[in-house]
Amino acid sequence: RIALSEEHVMFCRKANLYNETFNDESMADILWSNQLLSSDMMRTVGHAMCIESTSLEHAQDVLSRDPIVQALTGGDVSNIPFYRWRQVRDYSLRQDDGRDGVPNILIALDRSAEEGIGNLREEVKNEYLEYLVRSERVIAAGSMHLPTEFKDDPSSIAVGDFIVFNAQDRDDATEFAESIPSAQKGLYGNMKLHRFNTFDVTGKFVATNIVHPHKTKQTEDMKEAMEHWGYPVGDMQTKWINW
Repeated sequence: RIALSEEHVMFCRKANLYNETFNDESMADILWSNQLLSSDMMRTVGHAMCIESTSLEHAQDVLSRDPIVQALTGGDVSNIPFYRWRQVRDYSLRQDDGRDGVPNILIALDRSAEEGIGNLREEVKNEYLEYLVRSERVIAAGSMHLPTEFKDDPSSIAVGDFIVFNAQDRDDATEFAESIPSAQKGLYGNMKLHRFNTFDVTGKFVATNIVHPHKTKQTEDMKEAMEHWGYPVGDMQTKWINW
């Protein structure tokens, strides 16, 4: 997984950089890719990726071609869980990552209906949101839904929450997660907490600073790498990268 990090990043950037002569069939964008770490931060234990597409099929297709997935499963994504993430867009839940701590990811899955949770998610919703807002530490948050073909399908019910937040250390992160009202009231059947490494998969940070070019020395290195991987860096179609 680690050895394929560079190939993974370049694959994502090439998928994202739509170009009429290079990537004209792209049906999905990889918005972010986070390498999940073990609790002792000594090894990687997985990935959390956000893929934007018009259909589940397109998201599965782009993931199946990812170098890491190819190496680990041969491109088979049938055992990789997909969820439709509905991020809460309120500005108060979009704090800067790393402000007053380091970013953590919480993946919390609801108990099953058979376990008798009833309408608990809806009942605790307001208290849950108030807790996140008042904490002033949430970078991004939203519920995870079943990945139906269409997002407005009523069967695309919420089955968990995905929260990125700042914390001072592991103990602080654990306390924050366990104090979430929906956790306190027994909504979740499984909670996983991870520190993570963020990969720059967008490719939006490769434009040269024309005022202070020395500040973006690595930009030329990136363009050289992209050219090596087959992207036409000198074309006139991707204006923000070349002009």
